[in-house]
Amino acid sequence: MTYLILSILIQVILIVHVIKTGRNTIWIWVLALLSIPGAIAYIAVELLPDVFRSRTAQRTARGIKKAMDPTADLRRFENEARVTGNVATKQRYADELTRQGRYDDAIEQYKQALTGLYAHDPNLMLGVARAQFEKGDPAAARATLDELIRQNPDFKSPDGHLLYARSLEEEGNLEKALEEYRVLAPSYPGAEAAVRYAQLLNSQGRGEEARKVARDLLEQARIAPPHYRKAQKSWLDAAQRLA
Repeated sequence: MTYLILSILIQVILIVHVIKTGRNTIWIWVLALLSIPGAIAYIAVELLPDVFRSRTAQRTARGIKKAMDPTADLRRFENEARVTGNVATKQRYADELTRQGRYDDAIEQYKQALTGLYAHDPNLMLGVARAQFEKGDPAAARATLDELIRQNPDFKSPDGHLLYARSLEEEGNLEKALEEYRVLAPSYPGAEAAVRYAQLLNSQGRGEEARKVARDLLEQARIAPPHYRKAQKSWLDAAQRLA
């Protein structure tokens, strides 16, 4: 009796799904007449392909693949850069080298791409600065960013601006870093800039200012969409500790 009730319930749920999603009505007859075998066929043919095509499933699959073979993308990008030799493939290869912690190799790849029409390309120069910073050379990163702005005065990049402020902070130029964070924090598309600003204020004995920055950020986050709060959770947690 339990099996019968369960099979009927599954049939009803799947028939409703057919109707609500506008699938071929032949599935209604298949589900009604074949019971569990019909349900298995419907799930296999109609539902599972949708699941595997979903962004979440694709991200999960990429994550599993990356965990099993963390250098797969690096090998692919290296091969593409070698075969085509164009700027886009060299940049992808250099970006992946940076992610893999091979900073000197990344800088070399970026510099190979910084030729001809791309001699002062801002995205390539930003890549160099990022690799220099991650390597532990904030002075070189800041100098590269200064040259980037000199060559490309109209270039705007929130991530580049944040990297500039962080480089100044790591160099010990704290007043200038505070000014850069202050300008950047309200417009940065995320919580990191405001939290770093508050953290630096707090470390300089300006606790009340730090708490105000943190509280303002948390108030903005309170009315932000849920996906923002989820994506920024670690930074918002840090802001909460400062508030």
